[in-house]
Amino acid sequence: MGKVVAVEYVTLDGVFEEPAWSGPYFNDELSAWQAENLREADALLLGRRTYEGFKSAWPQMEEATGDFGVKMNTMPKHVATTTLTQPEWNATFVEGEVADAVAKLKTEPGTLLINGSGSLVNYLTRHNLIDEYRIMIYPVVQGEGRRLWDDGTKIALSVTKSWQTSTGVQVVTYVPA
Repeated sequence: MGKVVAVEYVTLDGVFEEPAWSGPYFNDELSAWQAENLREADALLLGRRTYEGFKSAWPQMEEATGDFGVKMNTMPKHVATTTLTQPEWNATFVEGEVADAVAKLKTEPGTLLINGSGSLVNYLTRHNLIDEYRIMIYPVVQGEGRRLWDDGTKIALSVTKSWQTSTGVQVVTYVPA
């Protein structure tokens, strides 16, 4: 049985878009943790916007990022989209109802990793399809910007692991309660 793991960067006030604010706090600890998240994943599960951003960036970053970049570029990607028609970058497009398709993917062994993809995370949360949330909470308040959780998204969570980097980023793993 597979599982879906969402890995997200957020500020103290819940903003997750355009995470340039994370730069001063990102360090070797988070880099190693992100590498481990990717190493244990069998495929990426992405929304269209994140897929398009990753697809345009990662092929040019492979040499600079080594094994991480190679895995990002070569691993399978499942993309939730209603507008794209030509899959590229080892992608397949999720067909039909996204909740049904992801539930079917979860019947197969392996870990599906979501990075970013806020709309997809909210949608899958509302359908009880995310098994684990790994949230990096940065000691920054943005005051504005798109929040990770949309109005109306509700879930009770339990903490299974928590640690802090030397730069003050709280890394918390949650599972549905």
